[in-house]
Amino acid sequence: MRPDPQYEGLQKLQDTYGDRGFTVLGFPCNQFLGQEPGSSEEIAEFCSLNYGVSFPLFEKIEVNGDGRHPLYAELTDVADADGEAGDIQWNFEKFLVAPGATSIKRFRPGVEPEAPELVAAIEADLPG
Repeated sequence: MRPDPQYEGLQKLQDTYGDRGFTVLGFPCNQFLGQEPGSSEEIAEFCSLNYGVSFPLFEKIEVNGDGRHPLYAELTDVADADGEAGDIQWNFEKFLVAPGATSIKRFRPGVEPEAPELVAAIEADLPG
């Protein structure tokens, strides 16, 4: 597995907003230049040991193509800030799902977890 500092940023979001009902959910995927090889257990151990990840990491899935997981079949219909929907571009594409799925916002992989636009969107959807 290749190191990626976005894990640290995601964990910081979990630490900052977890007590207000926010939860990061990780869905490992190996469809992008083999960046997440290994079993789901190995990925979770790597993330825990190297980045202190404590948020839930699910089974490795496919996010694009014929084997696309049903969750991502729904999420890829959501447009990003530029109005573009469609396939996941790379690992660490982020979706912010408001309570009750009342809104879903999409952030492309280049948007860091602590980017002002992502933090503002999180804060706008959380209770006081």
